[in-house]
Amino acid sequence: METRIPFLEVSDAIVMSGAETLYWCMQCGLCTGSCPWRLVPGEASEQFNVRLVQRMGQLGLEGFESENCLFACTTCRTCVDRCPRGVDIIGNIRGMRSMMAEVGTIPGSLKPIVGSLHSQGNPWSGPREKRTEWTEGLNIPTFSEDTEYFLFVCCTSCYDIRSRKIAKSVVKALQAAGVSFGIIGAEESCCGESIRKVGDEALFQKLAESNINLYNGKGVKKIIVTSPHCLYTFKNEYPELGGKWEVYHYTEVLADALKSGKIKPSGDATGRVALHDPCYLGRHNDIYDQPRELIESLPGAELCELSRNRKNSLCCGGGGGRVWMETKAGERFAELRISEALDAGANILATACPYCITMLEDSCNVMGKSDQLKVMDLSELLAEKLWELRNALGLV
Repeated sequence: METRIPFLEVSDAIVMSGAETLYWCMQCGLCTGSCPWRLVPGEASEQFNVRLVQRMGQLGLEGFESENCLFACTTCRTCVDRCPRGVDIIGNIRGMRSMMAEVGTIPGSLKPIVGSLHSQGNPWSGPREKRTEWTEGLNIPTFSEDTEYFLFVCCTSCYDIRSRKIAKSVVKALQAAGVSFGIIGAEESCCGESIRKVGDEALFQKLAESNINLYNGKGVKKIIVTSPHCLYTFKNEYPELGGKWEVYHYTEVLADALKSGKIKPSGDATGRVALHDPCYLGRHNDIYDQPRELIESLPGAELCELSRNRKNSLCCGGGGGRVWMETKAGERFAELRISEALDAGANILATACPYCITMLEDSCNVMGKSDQLKVMDLSELLAEKLWELRNALGLV
């Protein structure tokens, strides 16, 4: 057996980088047993052991730095919720990644993402001036102090062609509900949630400072977001930096509108709908009921609960920066999710996160199941049924 000498200076540097609970870990292994990587084969599954990664961090040892080891973590929070000692495992992983980012050794696949965030304020290499291109054909007002909500659309839904449909659907659903909202536009920057999880703390601080100054200067008090990742960072990370607003995911606002009678979906029968609980909507933000209430409001909809649901939901594989990394077919969590939905007899797999849509839809296509199962965002399902009513009333 090879003898390895601990470098405590390195482990202390990891703690200083944000891994404040690194030494709390007693190496019980429950985190590793709970990790979704145990459910699939492949390189990441073989290389990533979250218990071992933390132990290497405690001892300051090398060998955890690769894309399929340290950067395999999707920050799904399953391990955190089950840790008997309350270790902030995601914070520890982020601290270890931060130390790597400080010396420029993040995975090559993430470097263009970092560059785009620095130069354009988004991770998709889209020109800043085209951030609102998705609004074409929609009558969306510019946010002012007379507007109740500022609508922040995730960068993914601003630039990705498929995901733009989500942004448009959210707008249509909010308008049908009579919600007062507006957007700011090209001045907006990425919320920075994923890049902070990747470990680039300095870049996160830069993005957060820009957004906070912008929103406060515009008089923002309430925010609606299209992505659970934006919800998490605006709600939980921005306040200590000076960004103190009321923040809601669109499903919360629409569920309230449903209860108050402001919206009533109508139209053709929807069918059997399976719901995928996004990690950042569920485990990270404890929002489980509102998406179900919206599905159950759809005409002819039958909600099919997946075998792993709510707090035990299976990660799509896109968090923690993994949405920009390649995972081979046959090794993806999302493929398991597609199989679960089909086993439940669903014809639609609904979710409420742009990352989840990307991961689930791609896996559905790769598996050749797109003729049996349609992957849709909840906003798309809802907007479709609300717009049918508005068409019938001559309001569109």
